[in-house]
Amino acid sequence: MPVPLLPADIAPNTTGLPGLFTLSHMVGALLTAGLIAAVAGIAISTIVWVLGNHSGNPSLAGRGKTGVLVAVAAALLIGGANVLVDFFSGLGGTL
Repeated sequence: MPVPLLPADIAPNTTGLPGLFTLSHMVGALLTAGLIAAVAGIAISTIVWVLGNHSGNPSLAGRGKTGVLVAVAAALLIGGANVLVDFFSGLGGTL
């Protein structure tokens, strides 16, 4: 017996599974927590950078600079997560 083909117009929906509303709120809370952690990372890394420069310790200053860059990149990715997923989802829809 042949297997029937799925229709090509299947799209994501928010009513297919129970708990999707709660899951979306949980993900939003994780995004908020991630942004708070990124702000804390920037603050802590900036303090380390300043202390390294003030004490003449280039290794400590370098670690502070790296920490600031990593925290800024994390904030950029977390803040743009929805845009990135929407972009690639739309791109995948054209395949």
